Amino acid sequence: MKNEWKKMVIKKIIVFNVLATLSISAWAQSSSALPKSYFDQRDLTSSYVSWGINPDNQASINLSEAWFKFKKKKEIVVAVVDTGIDPIHPFLEKNIFVSNGKVDPNNFGVDFSKDRKLKSTPIDQHGHGTHVSGIIKSIFPEVKILALKYYNPNASGLDNLNSTVEALKFAVDSNVDVINYSGGGPEAAADELRVLKEAERKGILVIAAAGNEESNIDDKKKAYFPASYGLKNIITVTAHDEDLKILSSSNYGRSSVDIFAPGYRIKSSLQNGRAGYLTGTSQATAFVTGVVALIKSQYPSLSTEKIKEIIKASAKKESTMEGKCVTGGRLDASSALLLASQQSGETIDISGRQLANDKTQKKEEGKIIYRLAN
Repeated sequence: MKNEWKKMVIKKIIVFNVLATLSISAWAQSSSALPKSYFDQRDLTSSYVSWGINPDNQASINLSEAWFKFKKKKEIVVAVVDTGIDPIHPFLEKNIFVSNGKVDPNNFGVDFSKDRKLKSTPIDQHGHGTHVSGIIKSIFPEVKILALKYYNPNASGLDNLNSTVEALKFAVDSNVDVINYSGGGPEAAADELRVLKEAERKGILVIAAAGNEESNIDDKKKAYFPASYGLKNIITVTAHDEDLKILSSSNYGRSSVDIFAPGYRIKSSLQNGRAGYLTGTSQATAFVTGVVALIKSQYPSLSTEKIKEIIKASAKKESTMEGKCVTGGRLDASSALLLASQQSGETIDISGRQLANDKTQKKEEGKIIYRLAN
């Protein structure tokens, strides 16, 4: 009996071990079959990011799903023409790009502002440029940021405009992939248009703010530049809040504005290593730039016009946005990546000119007017 009992026990142990092995093997196979996010999903709720990318927020840009679709194939350089950058900000320091030499405390971009001290140190004393850069990085964590500073608070509007044109020209001559321009003003400028047409010829996308004048910029008398130049490589962006409503300060236009993106109380990086909130079409513009950078990184063969078409065609329609922009909808990162895969023929492996900020903000968040009628 004892021998029979021992045999039965041994058989049970063998069967148990076999079943356990099969179970573990099946689990491993099913786990390996699960989709993997290219970036760490925990980054979607870090201390430097906003509701605009939070997967729990219904008004977000649906970035979590986009990261599951994304696979980096090309490094992307985004020129941020703005107030500069904090070069040692913990959220941004690994993303800074320079076209000459190595990034160091004396070389972290280009300063085109009037009376600059050192051209290779575009230090951000306002915070706007650092904030915009942080939004772009929050969407594409491996993006490279070329900080091009135009702004001097003590310079004239004309001087700051000239600095802007220099910065844009540098970006175009450097053959960057995307230009983020979170600013603008009511007057067109021939030199600016000339540079942006060259960007169009080269296939460089320019993501521009619609502005915060509470105006319908379809009206030529209320146009906002460079958003209103109407070039094929410019995507014009206005802002919505968490209730999917247009901000009271935001410009709009059924035919002049392309798409909505998050722009109300957006949390991002600020100078001196901080994080804080800014509001306006400046912030909305950076969201679109981030998604465009993702698309260009995964599908580098797509043309400028095709990517612009993808951003517009993938917009999520909202009744609150109908008649306020061309698409009548808002940025959807996941849908944009999916449409990009279809357009590219590839399958997705699921493994005064002012910064376009809200008029009503506090002084440190205020709009900068740098181009006035002379």
